[in-house]
Amino acid sequence: MPVPPGARRARIAFSDSAAKQLEDITSEAALHSLDRTLVVISVDPDIGEPLPGDTAGPRLRQYADEVESVRVLYFVTALRTVVVVAYIEV
Repeated sequence: MPVPPGARRARIAFSDSAAKQLEDITSEAALHSLDRTLVVISVDPDIGEPLPGDTAGPRLRQYADEVESVRVLYFVTALRTVVVVAYIEV
């Protein structure tokens, strides 16, 4: 998926629990699959499906890449410049 000229990608940040999950991934193939998925999300943060819940905090989204076998739960900051990953499943 090419990035349109002048478009900026969102920065990816990890919650503490997601960072711990990331540390536990030892397979290079799994890391590669996760990296490809995170690039897709950084290019289009709205790609994931909104999860049901209250509107008091940031709205969690879920993106599942069937080809890469990766599922990521995340939310996008108010300025849409940062995607915070809350959960990783590879």
